[in-house]
Parts: sequence; C-alpha cells; structure tokens
Amino acid sequence: MKIRLYVPCAILSVFILNACNDDMGVVGPTVQPEGDKSIIFSDTFMLKASTQLFDSVYAKSTYGLLGELYDPMFGNLKSDYICQFYSSEGFRFSQIPIDGEIDSVDLSIYYDKGGYIGDSLAPMQVKIYPIIKQLERNFYTVNTDPKEYADMQNPIGEQAYTPRDLHISDSIWDLSASDDSYYAPRIRVPLPKALGQKFYKETITNPSSFNTQQSFNTFFPGVYVTNTFGSGNIITVSNTVLTIHYRYLTASSSGAIDSAVNTYEVFSVTPEVIQLNNFRNTDIAHLMEPNEEYTYMKTPAGVFTRLTLPAKEILSRIEGRRVNSFYLSLKAMPQEDWEYSLTPPGYLLLLPEDSLTGFFRDGRMYNSVTSYVSSEYDELTYDFGNLASLLNYLAKNEPDKEEMNFLVIPIDMTTQTDYYGNVTASSIKHYLKPSGVRLRKERKTMRFQVISSKYDVD
Repeated sequence: MKIRLYVPCAILSVFILNACNDDMGVVGPTVQPEGDKSIIFSDTFMLKASTQLFDSVYAKSTYGLLGELYDPMFGNLKSDYICQFYSSEGFRFSQIPIDGEIDSVDLSIYYDKGGYIGDSLAPMQVKIYPIIKQLERNFYTVNTDPKEYADMQNPIGEQAYTPRDLHISDSIWDLSASDDSYYAPRIRVPLPKALGQKFYKETITNPSSFNTQQSFNTFFPGVYVTNTFGSGNIITVSNTVLTIHYRYLTASSSGAIDSAVNTYEVFSVTPEVIQLNNFRNTDIAHLMEPNEEYTYMKTPAGVFTRLTLPAKEILSRIEGRRVNSFYLSLKAMPQEDWEYSLTPPGYLLLLPEDSLTGFFRDGRMYNSVTSYVSSEYDELTYDFGNLASLLNYLAKNEPDKEEMNFLVIPIDMTTQTDYYGNVTASSIKHYLKPSGVRLRKERKTMRFQVISSKYDVD
C-alpha cells in the first residue's frame, strides 16, 4: 500500500492505519521545515520471524546459576559452573596455625534471598569436584565440557540444601542487609581438612606458588560446582568463597601464652579469574518447529528470535526519499499460569545477526542506527521506538542488500545517571537468568509502515 499526501506544514503527526486494531500501535511525529512543501509517503511491509537455537553465548561473569528446573513449555534447564579463586600476590597465612594444623575447610556458595526461581523448598544436592587441568580463557557457554577438566571420580565435598534455608528462622531470614544480624544466604559445603593443610604447607615449602595469579592457578586450578540430585529450582550465585579455618596462639603483655584464637583465610571468585558457566537446555526441539503464530526466546543460552527485514523491497520502494519513521514493537503472548513458569526478560537487544560474535565479547554498545534496545517489558510489549536511522543507513551504505537478518536477544543492561538526571546504558550483557517468552508473529503483528518524504520539485 502506498499513500501520497501533499502537506505544506511545520509538523506532521502520522498514525499507523490499523483497521481499528490496537496491536499495531502508534507512529509518532515527523517534522518538516517551515514553509517547505513535501510529499509524504506511507508504505506497508512485512517482517518475517523465526526461532533460532543459540546454545553458546558469551558469558563472562562472576555470578553463576546452580540447579535444575523444568518448564512444560520451555523444556529443561540444568546449570552449573567451574571457577578459579583469586589469590593476592605473595599471599601468606596471617597467623601461624597451632602446631601447623588446619581445623576445617569449607566452600560457601552465596546467593540473594530472592535470587532463585522455582520451588524454594525442593530438596537439592550440590557436589564439588577438583579441577585437574588448567582452564582456558573461554567465556562461551557449553563449549567447555566440565568433565574435560574435573576429576569426576573423586568429589571433595557434597551438601544437601533448599534455597529457603529451613535452619534459619523467619525473623532472621527477613532482616534487611542494613541490620547487624543480617543473614546472607549460602550453601556451606564442608571440604577435606587436607586441602587447607595443603595450602598452608605450600606457603612454607613453595611460597612462589603464591607470587602470581598464574602460579596460584597452577597450584590450585579451581573447582567444578554442580548438582547431582534434585530438580525444581535454580539459584543465582552471587559469590563463591573458599575458607580455611584454623586457630593461633596469642601472648599476654608479659609474653606468656594467653589463649587460642579462631581465624580464617579466604579465597574468592573475582573478575580477575575465570568462571565458566555451563547451561544445558534439553527438551527444546519443539521450540524450533515451524510455527505461524509465535516465536520463542529462552535464556540462558537457549533460543533467540530472528527477524528478517525485506531490505531490497523497502529500498526500491523509497528510493530518492528520506525515511521519517519506522516504528517497531514486538508483542508477547501472556505467560502460562502454571506454578513457577518462566518470566519474560526485561529488555531486548535488536542486533544484526552478523554482529553477534564480537558485540558482547568486545563490550560494545547499541548505536541506535543498526542496533537498538527496547523499552522495559510492559503490557506484553517490547517497544524499540523509531528505527528510521536504520533504513537511511541501509539506503546509503548497503543499497543492494536483499534481506537483513536481526537477532532479538534478551539482555542485562547496566545504566548510569549523570549530574542532570539523564540515564544512559553503561554496559550490555547476555541475560543469564532463567526466562522465557513467546513473541507473536501472525500477520497483523509482523506488518509495519514506513513513512518517508521528499521535496516537491514542481
């Protein structure tokens, strides 16, 4: 459909003609110079949409997911991780253990009180395996099989747990972080005392193992943290901490031995070391089957939606014109009402498919020319605003392009606010928490209008 209008005006407000269908939304105002006579065109085109499998995504992060969860629509997700630990340069024990003996060692897996999805009382079991092979700095998920690095025959610790720790009373559990008695939820996994003894002995007999992070990683390559029992929840791990407990003797002012004091040394996962997150999505083959009604998105590292823009058709139709507006919003299906169903991600990134490889790895930002970020999910809608710059860019730089494929990618966006209250994005990463949403792709939701103009030379 093409409509030509002669409009001598200062401001032109254009609305999508949607045959009384609210799903099409509103195309906002375009501005013409004062006194100019322009020809305004309205052309209608169709997007194509499909579901694409992406089981490997860039996931450099200090937090991970642990657990297993099944969703009747989006299939099964199992998540675990491998991690190294940070050691300060030249580390030594702050005190001398009594008789050189370590008391105990544990691994604490910390998570937020609301940092889980699923049944908070479903029983789970975590098991810890030692890493016996040096890790490669590969931050892509799935590409790394933990079994290639871990000694799966000799676990060093295990612990049953539920996300809602029933050993903690409601009065303590409900305290805020500002309270002195605040309880930080964690799964505490006892590890062999011999591991702490090994650390202490190494500081005495081979202290060079602690001279650099690399030498420490050679001495202690890390651990593999996984679930070996249970299904029904996944926790978001905020930090993983290895703690070595011991006692040392203090002296009185006269120099005599006074008492034994408890203390500890800690090694944490930090941005300086490697954490490899592994996400295994199963029972998702049906998501890729041809479907005329909707496409799927599932995170982490599951499936994205691909949008195909008919670039050649658009550019040939609007040749010689300036694009004023091309508004794009994606409509979602309502979530299913079963218990613990996956929730939609908050924001989506629209990115050319051939830009995916380097975008997250290189820490790039969207430019509102070829890549765009949606508004926050609201009322079953992701709104990308006016994409006119995209079509003007294609007309200038890629006029012969037949089609342009975009990926719609759930993201985790960090923002910052300047002195004047303006909010801008400071970083964009793959959304690594469990989520799922269906995007409608029937004809009425894939139809879009391009409003363009040119000067009347008559």
